[in-house]
Amino acid sequence: MHPQTELLQTATRRHFLQQSSAGIGGLALAGLLGDSTSAATKPVDPLAPKQPHFPAKAKQVIYLHLTGSPPHLDLFDYKPELVKHNDKDCPNEYLEGQRFAFTSGVPKLMGTPRKFEQHGDGGVWLSDAVPHFHKVADDLCVIRSMTTDQFNHAPAELLVYTGSPRSGRPSLGTWVTYGLGTENENLPGFVVLISSGVQPNGGKNSFGSGFLPSVYQGVQCRSKGDPVLYASDPQGMNRTMRRLSLDALRDLNQLQADELGHPETLTRIAQYELAFRMQMSVPEVMNMNDEPKHIIDNYGAKPGESSFANNCLLARRLVENGVRYVQLFDWGWDFHGTGAGTGLMSGLTNKCATMDKPIAALINDLKQRGMYEETLIVIGGEFGRTPFREGRTAKSKVLGRDHYPDCYSMVLAGGPVQGGTMYGESDELGFRVARDKVHVHDLQATILHTLGFDHERLTFRFQGRDYRLTDVHGEVVNGVLA
Repeated sequence: MHPQTELLQTATRRHFLQQSSAGIGGLALAGLLGDSTSAATKPVDPLAPKQPHFPAKAKQVIYLHLTGSPPHLDLFDYKPELVKHNDKDCPNEYLEGQRFAFTSGVPKLMGTPRKFEQHGDGGVWLSDAVPHFHKVADDLCVIRSMTTDQFNHAPAELLVYTGSPRSGRPSLGTWVTYGLGTENENLPGFVVLISSGVQPNGGKNSFGSGFLPSVYQGVQCRSKGDPVLYASDPQGMNRTMRRLSLDALRDLNQLQADELGHPETLTRIAQYELAFRMQMSVPEVMNMNDEPKHIIDNYGAKPGESSFANNCLLARRLVENGVRYVQLFDWGWDFHGTGAGTGLMSGLTNKCATMDKPIAALINDLKQRGMYEETLIVIGGEFGRTPFREGRTAKSKVLGRDHYPDCYSMVLAGGPVQGGTMYGESDELGFRVARDKVHVHDLQATILHTLGFDHERLTFRFQGRDYRLTDVHGEVVNGVLA
């Protein structure tokens, strides 16, 4: 419920008379009622645990975003016909009316240079670029029929996380925290971890709160240095003095909250208190030194450094301590082939080596701790890559692909996901969805469904109408759920 509405509903007749009284009549009334006129309502903790619409199939989410979007045709979606027609001109029917980020004219079709095999009891097709995924194939659901509306990075990423290609809407993690709260009052409900040293393409809007109260936005933590910026005590101020100053600020903010009931005032109180508690709890949960050596080795993590492997291990520690939603952003997946590092052979091999081992370790670690069934894992980028060569590198020895929104792949695991399966299908050349199309809004609806939410009912009223993550779209994809 909106805090201002809640304040109005809890206001008593005495409270109304107290606020509207004036002059001698007001003084007389105050004298008759005495101290009982105070009916200021205590603000409800906005991060307190809440119940979803129906019993949830997962308690928390770890979303692993491969920023730039990996070449799905060289990882998850094997196309023998594309290999057969390698280096032939792309048929005109796939080019008419299409726009591409860096390709014009008639490009050459490009079959994958990677080797594919089926793995696990479910026969999931995986390439040789992700060898550690082979061992957990029966835990993976590869959606091969994803589609989006955007072919540039920032708008596509914003669409994935906020339901809109333009900034200003609340992010997926914000909606989850708004709907569920947090199970650990000493930690944020929504934590963001960034590796490769680069912010997401959508900037902080990809994990921002938009028009929802800012207490629900993602809190960026770091695996090197202070875990959270500006949470430490200022120089020359000890913890006792910090507590006294926060008490004074809380009292002032409480006076304003009682009078106006503005949600951002309640947010301010909650954030100051959370920051104070985080000073002790965050360094503890972010300290990997107490992890057994074999666990650290399984992830390929290096305590004290900043890496995707470290962040995968930290994600497990965070959800283990009650964080509802952990978002990882890993930059460096824009495989245009403009250099060896973004090529489909050595470049992709090297980049996948930083990704598939820690993700496989995360899956196995959650299983060993009895947390796998209650944790939804999402893996993927903001769009796909073209079935043809990137225009700028057409004559290069390095192979690369352009941006492509019409058809791509994503991977789900954990929670209620039906592992060892491939959902949906692209056509023979990988240009279009052939079966069981899954739009970005459908994926959002499905994630919320696993957490116990009807995506059409998880709303917030803003500027005169109710908004939701999926806007006016989205259907739950029951075929990916066990």
